[in-house]
Amino acid sequence: MNTITQLFDVVVIGAGQAGLASGWHFKQQGLNALILDEQSQPGGNWRHYYDSLELFSPAAYSSLPGLPFPGAPGHYPVRDEVVRYLKEYADLFQLPILQNTQVVRVDQEDGGFQITAANGQRMVARAVVVASGAFSRPYIPDVPGLENFRGAHLHSAEYRNPEAFSGQRIVVIGAANSAVQIAHDLAKVATVTLATREPVRFVAQRILGADFHFWLKWTGLEKTRWLSDQSTPVLDDGTYKKALKAEYFTQQAMFTQTTSTGVIWTNGQHERVDTLVFATGFRPNLSFLESLPVMDERGRVMQRDGLAAHVPGLYFVGLPKQRNFASATLRGVGADSGYILPHLVHYLRTHDAEWLPKVQP
Repeated sequence: MNTITQLFDVVVIGAGQAGLASGWHFKQQGLNALILDEQSQPGGNWRHYYDSLELFSPAAYSSLPGLPFPGAPGHYPVRDEVVRYLKEYADLFQLPILQNTQVVRVDQEDGGFQITAANGQRMVARAVVVASGAFSRPYIPDVPGLENFRGAHLHSAEYRNPEAFSGQRIVVIGAANSAVQIAHDLAKVATVTLATREPVRFVAQRILGADFHFWLKWTGLEKTRWLSDQSTPVLDDGTYKKALKAEYFTQQAMFTQTTSTGVIWTNGQHERVDTLVFATGFRPNLSFLESLPVMDERGRVMQRDGLAAHVPGLYFVGLPKQRNFASATLRGVGADSGYILPHLVHYLRTHDAEWLPKVQP
């Protein structure tokens, strides 16, 4: 199919947490919106994270607009609880989601946008919100010799549980929450070393009886970009720090090279390794915007607080540090989508694309 099917006020790309929050705001405003998502069910990448994943923010700080996260406010939700919550959210508010639709291109013409899907279907919209998330493109840094390594290497996005790694010698690369959680998980069945470029920084999950996020809000730090959602110090109730001290798993400075059978540590020692797990973060996947001036020469998105710098009518929700450190988290996307809402509504009221009335529905 290669036809334009329908005209919308706004098309949202992605039905993860950022897309769902955006859809909720647009529905409250009565906008004719559509959410496009390449997966078969809403929820973004949450369905694909490792089994033991636990949020580092409690339920009280993990909600989208309009629906509190279920359970005790101080409870720390696990992956499957988040997946259920996001599915319930989409169903409860009857958000207009078109699943199994991968966007491959967005073009702008005379102030409007054409959105092309992988199946050839095209939609047109007066505005577009990119909510495809910050966790769709796993990042693996350049490591000398990695191409020669004959063992297994995978990104944390591919890791599910320790079942297949029993008895192995494993190095987990990374120093943030996911790296420590995965290393601790694997240590149940394997010998694990955490390789880091800097020491792991632990921060107490609760301070004076209140969660870390309470203090961020109380001090106003949650409104800054000083912290990063992808490299926040490891929030810990004491479990991980004690495990590291007891050498349940160990930590070393990042190795200098990979060989065919293992790694060479900074002291020159070679160690045989079965598997390398890279918990080294993600990058936004915005290849479908390549026809628009949205990336600078360093590959950064040219936006301010979710408004594209050079493309009127284009908005972002869910980018790391978009407005503050929580922008790519459950607790941050609701506020960020709410922030762009008046700007988007004003744009719709004051801009009529010349070519849109010519479109045949």
